[in-house]
Amino acid sequence: MTDADPPPPRFNAARHCLAGNARLRGGKTALVMAGDRGRASLTYAEVDRAVRGIAAGLLGLGLAPGARVMIRMGNEADYVLVYFGALAAGLVALPSSPQLTPDEAAFLTRDADAAVIVAGEDCPVDPATLDGRILLGRGDIAAMKAGAPLDAYADTAADDPALLIYTSGTSSRPKGVLHAHRAVWGRRPMHAHWLGLTESDIVLHAGTMNWSYTLGVGLADPWACGATAVIYNGRRDPGVWPRLVAEHRATLFAAVPTVFRQMLKYADLDAHDLSSLRHGITAGEALAPELLDAWTARTGKPLHEALGMSEISTYVSSGPTVPVRPGSPGKPQPGRRVAILPREGAPEPLPPGETGLLAVHRSDPGLMLGYWGRPDEEAAAMRGEWFAGGDLARLDADGYLWFEGREDDLMNAMGYRVSPNEVEAALALHPAVAEVGVTELAVRADVRVIAGFVVLKPEADGAGKPDPAALIAWCGERLAAYKCPREIRFVEALPRTPNGKVQRKRLGSEPA
Repeated sequence: MTDADPPPPRFNAARHCLAGNARLRGGKTALVMAGDRGRASLTYAEVDRAVRGIAAGLLGLGLAPGARVMIRMGNEADYVLVYFGALAAGLVALPSSPQLTPDEAAFLTRDADAAVIVAGEDCPVDPATLDGRILLGRGDIAAMKAGAPLDAYADTAADDPALLIYTSGTSSRPKGVLHAHRAVWGRRPMHAHWLGLTESDIVLHAGTMNWSYTLGVGLADPWACGATAVIYNGRRDPGVWPRLVAEHRATLFAAVPTVFRQMLKYADLDAHDLSSLRHGITAGEALAPELLDAWTARTGKPLHEALGMSEISTYVSSGPTVPVRPGSPGKPQPGRRVAILPREGAPEPLPPGETGLLAVHRSDPGLMLGYWGRPDEEAAAMRGEWFAGGDLARLDADGYLWFEGREDDLMNAMGYRVSPNEVEAALALHPAVAEVGVTELAVRADVRVIAGFVVLKPEADGAGKPDPAALIAWCGERLAAYKCPREIRFVEALPRTPNGKVQRKRLGSEPA
């Protein structure tokens, strides 16, 4: 069996991750939840039993195959169990962030036409958004886990829908990326060539449950290999990560580059035994060569970077089989068909050294089924036999990929793709704002933040003028924290094209 082999025709992602482990290593720890209130763990047998119990409970609600189950919870074990329970039942899991405002959560609920909302205690649901939908709480999930489990995982096809995850698009609202059960099979090239993952590993992930990076690298990948996953659900403090590595004897630690940077700056690395750590795993944003050098010099541990997107997860990486080349995320993983296409014209791959659209072949089992309810955007991303998500890149003569930015204006905030349209729409609602443009702003050579450039209404100038902190707080009431601007600048006018379109790339780079 090779990385390029297609998945079996009948394939269930939850069964792939859990059934064999429950049978062969049922007493082994599958999941550790570590936090301020102590440690809790579940074995593979316990996870398998709970997942099948939740699957049976969901099906007992009369849900049809493919019905969407929205998860509104924090970093807790039940998030994981409900997620895999939906897959086990042949339903579609819809992860969401606990940081979403009520309006943002309501949009996802309605856009996905979710049949069920599973809500944690800290994630209240506006009754107006239910509109006949079923609302489940902690007690309901506890009853399902204790109830009679599903005898067998749903007999789904590899192409049946399994996961609907929302990401920022080119409009002012996020778009849903629909994945099939085969997406878990499509992750197999990562195991050897990026993660170096085996059943003996203990994988600590710094992300939140709703993120595809966490659901994949933090959970699905370790379980597909019979390893142990460690997820943190306490206060976010750079000093906690080296403590958790030492406490759990983690062999792999996954995070965005910003977390590694914060650890170097604020954590007392010498106070903790990091000898168990084989290497760090980084994705979500570019790894600056300076950070790579600083980390390896300070810890002696390598960092393996990967490039990916919500539509296919990571498919370019360095790792045990690909030496690190600073500034490059690595090479296309074996089994992947990756090309650089011209921005215009026939989708014929360009030769090494030329910059164009980074594309992956549509035969890749990890590639999405499509964009939920966005046929025009889906069609625009398909170039013949290729899918091009809007990244610009080039391949060198040795096969290493060099990222050259994005064709559109999407921003990258702590590994999350954020649409400037969405942030602009929130700022534009403020009564003092006449015009606004949003873009990424470099505050250091390797750090970029979301910045809003605001033209105030004439009557707002003077004593009634809002300060930057007030506008940032305004956004905080309407947007998830990771979408909020970190900086506000007041300008006289916004740079525009002759047709009146705001030129975001000029914001902050020259006088308006």
